[in-house]
Order: sequence, then structure tokens, then C-alpha cells
Amino acid sequence: MNSTERRMLDMLKKGRDRYGVVAIKAEFEAEGTRPDELLRLLELAWRADLDVALKIGGCEAVSDLLASKLYGANYIIAPMVETPYALSKFVDARNKTYPADSDTQFLFNLETEATLANLDAMLPLARAELDGIVFGRVDFTLSRGLPRGAINERQITDAVLRVAEACRANDLELVVGGSVAVEAIAALREIRSVRLDRFETRKVIFDGAAVEAPGFEAGIANAVSFELAWLQNKREYYLAIADEDLPRIRMMQDRDAAAARTKLASVAA
Repeated sequence: MNSTERRMLDMLKKGRDRYGVVAIKAEFEAEGTRPDELLRLLELAWRADLDVALKIGGCEAVSDLLASKLYGANYIIAPMVETPYALSKFVDARNKTYPADSDTQFLFNLETEATLANLDAMLPLARAELDGIVFGRVDFTLSRGLPRGAINERQITDAVLRVAEACRANDLELVVGGSVAVEAIAALREIRSVRLDRFETRKVIFDGAAVEAPGFEAGIANAVSFELAWLQNKREYYLAIADEDLPRIRMMQDRDAAAARTKLASVAA
């Protein structure tokens, strides 16, 4: 591990011990996590004794599910599952790739108005086959034609509360994501009074009880610092790869230029 990764590990351990951090998250979907990035994240999770959540590329992303078995993941999340049929495709893909006695948990993302409208029809299958729902507040807000900044408005919180009630009634876990920042504390505490098992920033997942703890603000700041260090470390990694052949490129350019000069001299002669 390099110095940045050691700092990141310290942040994760601090989050685990002080602020209720229980897992870190990667995405094959919107974030487009590459295999080498995922391996670095897995090592950090292993060293920090944290779980790993992985969002796959779609409801029927069988290749992603097979990869998740190789890498290891505690939570698998399927995005953009808007209908009972899409949910059944996710269940079928899970059954094709994971044994019945797997201890990995499977959840689906509720992130659009369409999914909320279809939720009652989806609950029987979710209750029978899956473990929970992840409410993606950013995409849900945008799906209503609202700006991203409306994420903590009353109508969005009311929508999450409706899902929290459904999760409580159907013994499903509820995870809330989508721009979780200090400003979200009032909404999260209200949701917690109904049901909130976990909440997440882009890469850090907290136990739901952390929203009631006095260290909430410090915990979010620690998560933001981790995510910034992750992006900086990622940039430095790929910059090093981009420049690793630079000396040879310059040598070949010099050779090419010399060959061109020789050709011009022979033509002139």
C-alpha cells in the first residue's frame, strides 16, 4: 500500500470505530469501477474489517454477478429495477449465479417515480426472494423533474417514508443513498423512526443508527475525506500508467524524425 492508501485505511478504521461505518461501495454501473480499482477497494475493506457493497450494471447483468462471486461482495444491488418483470429478471439472474445458501444479500434500487408507482406490485416478490431496497434519492429527485438541490425537500422525504413503511411491513431492509451530507440529517432521522438499516455516501456505508449519534457530522466529513483521497489515488495510478512508456515514445519519435531527415537528404542528393 502507498501512503495515500494507508491514510485511507486509517480513515476507514476511524469511521468503523467512531462513526458507524459498516461497508464500502463500488459500482459497475454509473461509476464504472474497473477490476484493478475494485481489487484496491477490496484490500482496504479487508484490512479495515468492513463489508463490501457492489452495484451491478443492470437487473440481468449475469457477467457482473459472476464477477462478484470471484471478487467477493456482501451486498449486491441492482439498479433501475422499475417493474415487477425487471425484478423477476434480477431474481432469475441471482438464482443462475449464486447458490441458494449464499450469505450475500441482494437488494434493488428504487430510484425513479416509475418504480415507486409499481412498488406495491413488486413487494410480494421482493419479500419472498430479496433482502431489501436501496432508495437512490438523487435519481429519484431528478426523475420527478426537480433539480438535484431538492433532494432534502418534503416531497422527497415523504416518498422515502412511504418506502420505509413498506420495508417495515414486509421485513425488507432499507438503505438510503443519494447525496447524503450533513444537510440530510433531519430527513434521515425521520426515516430512521420508521425504518433505516443503512445510509450511504458515494463510497461509504453507515449503520442506520449512526444518524442518531452525536458524531454524525464528523462521520460524514471523514467519509468525504476518504472519497477525495480515493479519487486522488485513482488519478495518480492512471497518470503513472499513462506516462510509463513516455521515455520509449520519445526515443521512437527521435528515431522516426532521424529516419525522415535521412530520407529527405537522400532525395535531395
